[in-house]
Amino acid sequence: MYSAFFLGLLAAAGVSADAASDVTQLNKDTFTDFIKGNDLVLAEFFAPWCGHCKALAPEYEEAATTLKEKSIKLAKVDCTEESELCQTYGVEGYPTLKIFRGLESITPYTGQRKAGAITSYMIKQSLPAVSLLTSETLEDFKTADKVVLVAYIDASDKASNETYTKIAEKYRDSYLFGATNDASLAEAEGVKSPAIILYKQFDEGKATFTEKFEDEAIEKFAKVASTPLIGEVGPDTYSGYMSAGLPLAYIFSETAEERKTLGDALKPIAEKYRGKINFATIDASSFGAHAGNLNLKTDKFPSFAIQETVKNQKFPFDQEKEITHDTISAFVDDFASGKMEPSLKSEEIPEKQEGAVTVVVGKSYESIVLDDTKDVLIEFYAPWCGHCKALAPKYEDLASLYANSEFKDKVVIAKVDATANDVPDEIQGFPTIKLYPAGSKSKPVNYSGSRTVEDLIKFVKENGKYKASVSEKKEEETPVAPAATESTSSEAAQETHDEL
Repeated sequence: MYSAFFLGLLAAAGVSADAASDVTQLNKDTFTDFIKGNDLVLAEFFAPWCGHCKALAPEYEEAATTLKEKSIKLAKVDCTEESELCQTYGVEGYPTLKIFRGLESITPYTGQRKAGAITSYMIKQSLPAVSLLTSETLEDFKTADKVVLVAYIDASDKASNETYTKIAEKYRDSYLFGATNDASLAEAEGVKSPAIILYKQFDEGKATFTEKFEDEAIEKFAKVASTPLIGEVGPDTYSGYMSAGLPLAYIFSETAEERKTLGDALKPIAEKYRGKINFATIDASSFGAHAGNLNLKTDKFPSFAIQETVKNQKFPFDQEKEITHDTISAFVDDFASGKMEPSLKSEEIPEKQEGAVTVVVGKSYESIVLDDTKDVLIEFYAPWCGHCKALAPKYEDLASLYANSEFKDKVVIAKVDATANDVPDEIQGFPTIKLYPAGSKSKPVNYSGSRTVEDLIKFVKENGKYKASVSEKKEEETPVAPAATESTSSEAAQETHDEL
C-alpha cells in the first residue's frame, strides 16, 4: 500500500516553492503565467485531507527533484483554496494529474503514482515520439529506461517507417522509441533492416522483432517482450497486469529468498506460456491480504493462484500441496486447456428476497445480472462503506418505484456485497453502480452521477433498452463528494485490490 506520509503544504501567496521542495505551488493568479512560461508541466490538483494525495506527496517531490535537471516542471494546486481554478480544468476527484504543453494542449497523466514511474513517464513526454539515433547516441539510448525500442530501417523503406512512427505515437506513454537508418549499426546488432530490438534491463536483456512491420504484430511483440518472465506484483505493477488482458499467475511468499527460489523453479513454465499467461511473485508479508481476493487462505504461504483477469475468475492451487515445478506445471496445463473450473466465493442464494432491492450473490450473478431480457442496475457495495450506507435508503426507494411500475418485469434494481461474493467485474471502489442493458450485457454502463433517485432514474431511462422512467417525489439533490473518487479507505484495502 502507498505510504501514508504527507509533506506540509507550501506557504502560498503567488508562486511559491520553499528550499526543501522542487514542486511549485500555484494559485489562480500565477497558474496561467507558469504554464505559458514552461514547455512541459505536470500539475497535481489535490486536497489536504485526501489520503491518496498524502501518499503521493513524497513520490511527487522525489520525481520533481529528478526532473528538475531535465527542465520538466512539477506543480500543484490546492483545490480547497482554488476551487474555481480546479473547476476550470474539470477536476472531479483527488488527486487529479494533468500534463500541460501550454494552455491549449492538456492531457491526463495515466501513469503510476511512484517517483520512478512519474519520472519515466514525463521523460517520455519530453522526447519526440521517435528519437533519431546515431552511433554516438545509440548506446546511451539503450539504457535510457527499463524498456526501449529501437527500429533499424532503411531510409527508403517508407512503409516501415510510417508504421513504426504510428506505433510510437500510440504508445509513447509506455515506451521510449528510437530509430536509425545506419546499416552498419544494424549489422553490429546482428539484424537486417527492417527490424526492431527491444532493449530491457531484466531477463535476457533484449528481444528482436524481424517479422513484417504490421501494427498488431509490433504491438504484441512489445507487450510480451517488455513484460518480465517472472515479474513482481506491487503498487507500481498491479494495474499494468490487470490491464494486460492475460491471465496472471501469482506466486505468494513471505521472503525474498523464497520468492527467488520459487520463481527460478517455475521459470520453464513461464517460458512455455509466455504471451499467454503472465507470472509474478508477490510479497505475502506486505500484500498477503490479496490472497483472500483469490480465494486462498491468508495465513498459509507460500501459495499459488491464477487469476483470469478479463473475467475476474480465480483458480487457487491447493494450499495443502507443495509448490514444485511438476505440481504447478500440471496445474497450469489444466488451466490452459480449459479443464479447470474457477473457484467461486459466494454467499448462499437468499430463500426469499426481503426488500425491493434484489440481493445478488456469486452463485446467482449470471442468472440475475446477465438475464438478457432485463435492464439490471446493480450496486457493488461493501458493508463497512459509509457512502454505501448513505445510498441505501435512496436505492431502496428507487427499487420500490420500479417494482410498483409497468416496468416491474423489465427493470431490476439489484445489489451485491462485493467483499463476500466473486463478481466478473474488477471493482476499484465502493459503491460502484453499473447498468447492464437488456440485449447488451457485454457493454455495461458505469454510473458516475449524483446519487439521487431522480438522477438514477434518468440514467436507467437513457441507457436501458426499455427507456424505463418512473415518477418520484422531488428530493433535494446531494452531490457526490469528491472524496468518494478516492476509492476506498485503508480498511477497504484489506478487502479489495486497492492495497496494490
